[in-house]
Amino acid sequence: MALLELRNITAGYGQNIILKDFDLSVEKGEFVSLLGSSGCGKTTCLRMIAGFSEPMAGSILFDGKDYTHVPLHKRNFGFVFQSYALFPHLTVFDNVAFGLKMRKLDKAIIRKEVMHMLKVVDLEGFEQRFPREMSGGQRQRVALARALVIKPDLLMFDEPLSNLDAKLRVKMRVEIRRLQQEMGFTAIYVTHDQEECFAISDKVAIMNGGVIEQMDSPSEIYNHPKTEFIARFVGFENFFDLTRTGERAFTLPSGAQVNTRFDHAGACKGCIRPGDIAVYPAGADVPNAIAGRVQVCTFLGQRKQLNVATDIGEFVVSTDQSQVFSAGEAVTLSLAANKIIPID
Repeated sequence: MALLELRNITAGYGQNIILKDFDLSVEKGEFVSLLGSSGCGKTTCLRMIAGFSEPMAGSILFDGKDYTHVPLHKRNFGFVFQSYALFPHLTVFDNVAFGLKMRKLDKAIIRKEVMHMLKVVDLEGFEQRFPREMSGGQRQRVALARALVIKPDLLMFDEPLSNLDAKLRVKMRVEIRRLQQEMGFTAIYVTHDQEECFAISDKVAIMNGGVIEQMDSPSEIYNHPKTEFIARFVGFENFFDLTRTGERAFTLPSGAQVNTRFDHAGACKGCIRPGDIAVYPAGADVPNAIAGRVQVCTFLGQRKQLNVATDIGEFVVSTDQSQVFSAGEAVTLSLAANKIIPID
């Protein structure tokens, strides 16, 4: 049995339904991220699990018990907010100790637990500072320590790194992953940053319009997206219809033949990333060839992007700087057979 289960959840605000017949399952010790664009329902889902709101229909189960209507203060859950939500008038020590004091624990135990947690998040010696005297990364570590010190049954993160600069975000996501692996806590992480959540998660649930389109390991989602929405989300930009003509052999709408590493009954849609298409001069004898003409060439630093018009639509291709093709030039594209992915 999963540690956390959401079953047939309907949730929203007034007449605005955000989640409908929504299901989610999280195993003990897993780090699960909810990923999606603004308005897809990920924060609504997180707030409902935390107890800030209740679903209109459906049930929330935690460790086999019905938590649907359990009040916020009776759930032993930790929450790390985007804005840190530290008490500005309290020291670092008192901020971290807040949850323990609310539980009326002995002062000696509180001090021992707080000092241990400050050591874990590398903030020893900062206990008498105030939040205003600390950097954004340090304040986020205080918020993390405050959430962890109560030994939560579940730890939730609501875009915790979005207020940090790019370098600090990378450092903090590594720190969060390290702590999760060392301490083994179960976590749900909400973000709109694909790279961030793929770097730290055991599983990722990509949401679209209030439903989970695909929930799997980051590598499985990246390499084997199931739908066009997921494929576009993880960097596929070229889509085309395929009609099966033989084992792993398909025909494009233009009549060109392509071979793949997959077999699929009947027709399907295929996709490929820009970096998995090779570009050759017009007329080149290459596998999975598609004739085209360069429309736009864009310099992107180490790579160049070519927008190539073909009989089956425009292809976006990424090449290295050693290849020089000009706008208006006829070319031949070669699709890597092992990089063509079938999608629904």
